[in-house]
Amino acid sequence: MSIHPSAVIAPGAVVPASCTVGPFCTIGPEVVLGEECALVSHVVLDGRTRIGARNVFYPFCAVGVAPQDLKYGGEPTETEIGDGNTIRESVTISRGTTKGGGVTRLGSNNLLMAYVHIGHDSQVGSHCILANCATLAGHVTIEDYASVGAFCPVHQFCTVGQYAFIGGGTIVTQDVLPFSLTSSRRENKAFGINKVGLARRGFSPERLQTLQKAFRLLLAAKLNTTQALEKIKELDGPDAAIVAAFIERSGRGVIK
Repeated sequence: MSIHPSAVIAPGAVVPASCTVGPFCTIGPEVVLGEECALVSHVVLDGRTRIGARNVFYPFCAVGVAPQDLKYGGEPTETEIGDGNTIRESVTISRGTTKGGGVTRLGSNNLLMAYVHIGHDSQVGSHCILANCATLAGHVTIEDYASVGAFCPVHQFCTVGQYAFIGGGTIVTQDVLPFSLTSSRRENKAFGINKVGLARRGFSPERLQTLQKAFRLLLAAKLNTTQALEKIKELDGPDAAIVAAFIERSGRGVIK
């Protein structure tokens, strides 16, 4: 086991021999690390935190720390992290609250760039990219393969759909459609599908064509959301069904 002499590991913490713990890291008594994790330096892991294998934590990130919620009174809430995540400098991930479900979750194979904040009770899927200073308020859901641009604050209880791409500096106060390219100029708008990103993920031309039809009905046709939704349901393929289901369950409304 490679543990720098200046690191502080509390009794009770689980740190496999395959892990590397760099200088001035602090690991709390209820932290469980998976195999082959690396803490570069000055990393804080706290609270009831369960971490999978092959995660890399860069300097000054703080994971599993108490939520920034004035109602939090020290309850034994949790943080769960999957495998293969890269968590860059000064990232903060708050543990959950009892009223929000009690668990903040991060899936696997995500890239969290410098200064990202994941607020309490947020649920982040897998294969996501959160660029520098992306900020998730409490109770935010980020679905698989979504990308959140730099300096994007996401309002509480918002959902960012799978494969969505949010441009830098966009203030997100409503749900972001799956597969969409959403950005802010003077106001937030969905500009159609994330065509380049979807093609890179292996979407066939047929799938892209179906999604383009769905988004034209929603964004460009002279239809209200209810009318567009009925037309989208008539399209073939699972992707159109995903878009329709997302709109139907949206609690804050979607950005069009």
